Amino acid sequence: MSITRMSQLFVRTLREDPADAEVASHRWLVRAGYIRRVAPGIYSWLPLGLRVLHNVERIVREEMDAIGAQEVSFPALLPREPYEATGRWDDYGDNLFRLRDRRDNDMLLGPTHEEMFTLVVKDLYSSYKDLPLAIYQIQNKYRDEARPRAGLLRGREFIMKDSYSFDIDDAGLDESYRRHREAYIRIFDRLGFDYEIVQATAGAMGGSKSEEFLAVSDIGEDTFVRSPGGYAANVEAVQTLRPEPVDASNTPAAHVEDTPETPTIDTLVAVARELFPDREWSAADTLKNVVVKLRHPDGSTEALAIGIPGDRQVDAKRLEAWADPSVVEEFTAEDFAQNPALVQGYIGPQALGEESASGVRYLTDPRIVEGTAWVTGANEAGRHVFDLVCGRDFTSDGSIDVAEVFDGDPAPDGSGPLTLARGMEMGHIFQLGRKYAEALELKVLDPNGKQVVVTMGSYGIGVSRAVAAVAEGTCDDKGLSWPRDLAPFEVHVLATGKGEDVFAKATEIAEELDAAGVTVLLDDRKASPGVKFADSELLGMPVSVVVGRGLADGVVEVRTRSTGDRVDVPVADAVGAIRETLERLG
Repeated sequence: MSITRMSQLFVRTLREDPADAEVASHRWLVRAGYIRRVAPGIYSWLPLGLRVLHNVERIVREEMDAIGAQEVSFPALLPREPYEATGRWDDYGDNLFRLRDRRDNDMLLGPTHEEMFTLVVKDLYSSYKDLPLAIYQIQNKYRDEARPRAGLLRGREFIMKDSYSFDIDDAGLDESYRRHREAYIRIFDRLGFDYEIVQATAGAMGGSKSEEFLAVSDIGEDTFVRSPGGYAANVEAVQTLRPEPVDASNTPAAHVEDTPETPTIDTLVAVARELFPDREWSAADTLKNVVVKLRHPDGSTEALAIGIPGDRQVDAKRLEAWADPSVVEEFTAEDFAQNPALVQGYIGPQALGEESASGVRYLTDPRIVEGTAWVTGANEAGRHVFDLVCGRDFTSDGSIDVAEVFDGDPAPDGSGPLTLARGMEMGHIFQLGRKYAEALELKVLDPNGKQVVVTMGSYGIGVSRAVAAVAEGTCDDKGLSWPRDLAPFEVHVLATGKGEDVFAKATEIAEELDAAGVTVLLDDRKASPGVKFADSELLGMPVSVVVGRGLADGVVEVRTRSTGDRVDVPVADAVGAIRETLERLG
């Protein structure tokens, strides 16, 4: 190894936050000179950042290799045809970077590489004897995010580890999934941030069993739930418990009432209390009908009405996950004008359904079961209908589970009340099954000489996101604070005096550490101690060593970045004390 000197290091620290920084990790990674913005959602990696990135990649490779997975590398520039065969050329919609070469061939920048992995195995393997197989790559991916934000956490170019397993049958897939899941647990344990494994949806990827690894963080874009009994899922995957049907034999016939000036659920409840004061009314007694527009991958659009209890909102992420690969759009005033059967603000189930005059598909929340009575729109301005009973007075075209989840809702598995939390998706594993193998005709001969379709699993890790997630979870108000296994350097040696003896001793300590196998950054700049201390805290190496005024008394100061501990040690014992401190950090 060799010592890296700050006087020669390609880095420039900043004293001001970047204007577009929304989260701490973004702010500190830019200010400390780890990354630089090129365009929205696109970043260059500078030497310090690249060292952290390579450390994350090293951990991922070690654990993937340990389960027998083999590394490959595919191009990022890919042809249209395989993605068209699987339907994803259209399914990805505007998120896909599309381009044409000089021969007018359609190309794309790879968002994920299922098709490439499937085709290379098809090209090389033909027998059950070749399986099971697991192959992976660590490579740049591209998605044309509509709103790139938070630095590395939501970008248009990002680095991802994607691996795929290939098995002869479902039992083999279960085993491959288990091995990958255990490898992921080891990877995220080593990366060191707090994470939760949650049930998830597969989305446009397809497949069955699906789990996400979320870094728990208040700034995370994903909401997930967990229960005291161990249930955990992202909100998109939460399944609402359907109540038992209700006996409505004593419910009065539906009746329409004048309810002027009731544009909101709260105003409707207030009017209900005035009209029928002998009963307690709440928003949960009302049926809210929300109309949206679905834009399908083929470009066609469809109006969809969603009936949910009035005390809840439609959760946009749950609806997007349900609709995927179609895109959810607002149902505008112009759309209402083209659908006169829908009275905006007073829509009721009687005007909805594929068999109704409006012809608008109508799906209802699982809580809206047969026999339940509701207050809802009467399809007339300023009027609502009371005691409208599901199954007696109206029906729907089916069920849709997209209402927001509340703290305290029961866990689907009966393991207790749910608690909401936030997280950042770091990994996603799921059983693809035979979707891609069938589309691309990946088959092998089984032991009986019969051709069978291979079954696949898919396993992704956001490698560049992991850098940001660790930074987010360990930084403080002074800068970054890296765990030892990820830090660009384990020790930062600061020469904080003017005398040549200070620089000589700092260099000597750095050389001894380097000889002992410790990675060292030596601040040998002609800068003030205050600048060096500030930069040391900003850069965030696990241990720093201050060689300065204490040298006259035969001591140097050893600082631990994560705890703020400072201790003076004799110069002769400095290297040993530093190594002991590193050992305590793991």
